[in-house]
Amino acid sequence: MRRSITIATLIVTVILGLASTQPVNGMRFDLETGATKCITEDIKINAMTVGKYAIVKPVEGFPLPEEDRITVRVTSPLGNNYHYADLKESGSFAFTAGEAGDYMACFWAAKQSPDKSLSVDFEWKSGLAAKDWSKVAKKGQVEMMELELKKLYDSVTMVHEEMFNLRAREEMMQHLIRSTNAKMATFSFFSLVICLSVAALQLWHLKAFFQRKKLI
Repeated sequence: MRRSITIATLIVTVILGLASTQPVNGMRFDLETGATKCITEDIKINAMTVGKYAIVKPVEGFPLPEEDRITVRVTSPLGNNYHYADLKESGSFAFTAGEAGDYMACFWAAKQSPDKSLSVDFEWKSGLAAKDWSKVAKKGQVEMMELELKKLYDSVTMVHEEMFNLRAREEMMQHLIRSTNAKMATFSFFSLVICLSVAALQLWHLKAFFQRKKLI
């Protein structure tokens, strides 16, 4: 009964988490010249991810000078490059994750004298949020109900995969707990043996000392 309640709680947590993470809003950050700023995104293996970035122009309609442009690199948890752009004022990337874990997007601006700050708009979507549903509907000429069903199917598939991931993590944690308990039991046993050995040695030493002094 308790396990059923735990699984139900996990399912509700996963669904709420997916519902809260699907709407992805862009972010804006300041990048100092000569400095690097990195942003990480946890992406599952075989998940689609897309991102776009652009420097906010101080004056619209005028091109940015080359020294105000940025270099962007996106790397996987194992350090593989998935995107690289040099001296760009805007750009985008899209790829399917070949590894699971934290992917890192790093932005770098060349050193200037005096230093200045560049504002960068950045949007990064992954998983279900990375799909452009308007294009899917336009391309297939599907009805709205079919589109909603496809969204629901993808959501259920993601929940299913997330449940498998949670179960695998739970098994890993249980294995770690059992291993740690076994090590602690072994350590406690040897500690007890050492303490008893030291106590016996002390008693033997005291007995021999008193016998030499003819006190006993």
